[in-house]
Amino acid sequence: MTHDAQPKASLFIDGRFVEGEGAVLPVLYPYTGEEIASLREASANQVAQACQAAARAQPGWAAMASADRGRVLSRAAQIIRDRNEELSRLETLDTGKPIQETLVADWASGAAALEFFGGLAATVTGQMIPLGRDWAYTRREALGVCAGIGAWNYPSQIACWKAAPALAMGNAMVFKPSEETPLGALKLAEILLEAGAPPGIFNVVQGRGQVGAALVTDPCVAKVSLTGSVPTGRRVYAAAAEGMRHVTMELGGKSPLIVFDDASLDDAVGAAILANFYSSGQICSNGTRVFLQQGIAQRFLARLAERLATIRTGDPLDPNTQFGPIINGTQAAKIRAAITAGQDAGARLVCGGAGEGAFIPPTVFADATDDMTITRDEIFGPVMTALTFADESEVVARANATGFGLAAGVFTQDLTRAHRVVAALEAGTCWINAYNLTPVEMPFGGVKMSGLGRENGTAAIEHYSQLKTVYVGMGAVEAPY
Repeated sequence: MTHDAQPKASLFIDGRFVEGEGAVLPVLYPYTGEEIASLREASANQVAQACQAAARAQPGWAAMASADRGRVLSRAAQIIRDRNEELSRLETLDTGKPIQETLVADWASGAAALEFFGGLAATVTGQMIPLGRDWAYTRREALGVCAGIGAWNYPSQIACWKAAPALAMGNAMVFKPSEETPLGALKLAEILLEAGAPPGIFNVVQGRGQVGAALVTDPCVAKVSLTGSVPTGRRVYAAAAEGMRHVTMELGGKSPLIVFDDASLDDAVGAAILANFYSSGQICSNGTRVFLQQGIAQRFLARLAERLATIRTGDPLDPNTQFGPIINGTQAAKIRAAITAGQDAGARLVCGGAGEGAFIPPTVFADATDDMTITRDEIFGPVMTALTFADESEVVARANATGFGLAAGVFTQDLTRAHRVVAALEAGTCWINAYNLTPVEMPFGGVKMSGLGRENGTAAIEHYSQLKTVYVGMGAVEAPY
């Protein structure tokens, strides 16, 4: 069966589709390797054109009543919900994720973000500061043109998560999706235009790292928001710093999931499945270091293997498929190399392994140590490393012994301990008796090498706006000379 997902053109600049002038960008369906679309990268000149279009459109958009901007975002959310089935099918073709996932977790989350920030737009106010006779006030204003750079694991969700707060605050955006998954952002651009966003407010450029570098350093750009790996984040942050640009960095992780002896076994196992194998393990916040207290460890691993044995792998477009392929051969090779390294280091393979072709089965290592590469390095695939611990102070110290700090989870029936432990964990997003749930109402982001800034929640408004302070003199001006 052939699948055609060819867009009208590769780029979206100033309210219209434009063909790229750069290198060819083939789009492959991860399940079969079939080419489903052929795009072209943006040239350096086209990146500049997109940024200039955004800069021209932005002042008028910012001058609109915030409630009117909010209505545009709310209408876009409704259009997405009305078209969720076709958009989810496109997302599955682009990413290889099972349709049963994309129908509920991808565009649906994007629509929730647009709706949330659409409603929030009109509530953003400043502060009045009395100073005796005089007084001051603050205004929260747009930054200008924001550059968004997406990742391939949740391409359309990421585009919406970045566009929604940026546009709600009166900014314009130029978005570069991952070269692996370029299709969803073009749909979002069309939908925002249809919902009433002026031309130039949301633009899409395609390409590899060189296009991203041109976007980040464009003189029109005031803010850069990246979702990606730590090495990419370092490069983008350094490039943005040269122009004193604002940044949000949502980077990688090697997050701990701590399971105490008193935890509900099935709930903790279910969380470990969500924390390691949803989206074939290709999630930045995954809890890939699972710390099991000694009393529960063997029962946990036995129950986990039992549940993983029932997982249905296959065609991502089949509604019954629960587990899809890895995004591409390069990524699959990296994951397989990590699995081999784990075996060579002496970790015990509980289930899974290298797999075949585009598929790597859910893989669980036990009897691992903290110094193994499978414990230290982000694998970004369906590989879980189980470690055992004796007591709370030990596990907190070991959980924090990493340069990453994106996420963490704790499972226990002792809520005093749960709150004490998450307070001590060095992570930006924590869960208690849950994992990987990221509702748009809640801020999401990391600490340490996992990034800075926050997406979602009211906190995101601070990262897509700047504060202006105004002092108001109410009397005569006194000067010493």
